[in-house]
Amino acid sequence: MRYERRGRGEGRGERRGFVRGFPPKPVEIGKEYDVEIEETSRRGEGITRIKGLVTFVPNTKPGDHVRIKITRISRRFAEAEVVGKAEAVAEEAEEGAEEEAEEGEAE
Repeated sequence: MRYERRGRGEGRGERRGFVRGFPPKPVEIGKEYDVEIEETSRRGEGITRIKGLVTFVPNTKPGDHVRIKITRISRRFAEAEVVGKAEAVAEEAEEGAEEEAEEGEAE
């Protein structure tokens, strides 16, 4: 007895089913971003999300505000390294210090 395969497009080079591609990445290798570390991975690296893309940053912990540089982009995540403190946070700290100094001079 011989059975025939049923199905639309099989055997003619057409693909069956839903083929899901990955959208373009919101980051680029070598570019720098100011981020806040949100959580810790199983390996102990900090995790942040840049426009939804999970990014692993070693030597950080949740709550850190840092400036990172993207070193590697994979299909589902990116890896980065710390290049310094985040500018926005650094500016706020400087402004706070200036205000405290002014208040001290006024007294």
